[in-house]
Amino acid sequence: MKKQFNRMRQLANQTVGRAEKTEVLNEDLLQVEKRLELVKQVSHSTHKKLTACLQGQQGSDSDKRSKKLPLTSLAQCLMEGSAILGDDCLLGKMLKLCGEAEDKLAQELIHFELQVERDVIEPLFVLAEVEIPNIQKQRKHLAKLVLDMDSSRTRISSQLTCTILWPKR
Repeated sequence: MKKQFNRMRQLANQTVGRAEKTEVLNEDLLQVEKRLELVKQVSHSTHKKLTACLQGQQGSDSDKRSKKLPLTSLAQCLMEGSAILGDDCLLGKMLKLCGEAEDKLAQELIHFELQVERDVIEPLFVLAEVEIPNIQKQRKHLAKLVLDMDSSRTRISSQLTCTILWPKR
């Protein structure tokens, strides 16, 4: 019971700033902890907004994305129109050329979205959902260890003063 009371007193003293702060808990680390939650929120909301901007289905391969993309369906309609009119008709040739261009644009968009997802969206997700919670968890563990270290220092110093005041013979 007394040990728990001393621990709570040390925690209160460190929080308020009355006690001697350990080297591990300097002001820079406390500033980082305050900003950590803000970084988590910003990265999470940025991830959400970027994911909403993608036209294809997130996390799927390029074949599945191309089926759901509006550009691909437009390209298929143009190609079907050119097939109906025939290749000898000028309008048919133009529809076929436009369909091929739309298909190339769709493939470029799919490639770009896959690259953005791999290079930007996934790292943001990992930062918000994995890295920052790990940092917060380790920070709490560090605070507990610092309390243990301060408690040990207090006990050692009290033992030393007791030994100096009342030496054993």
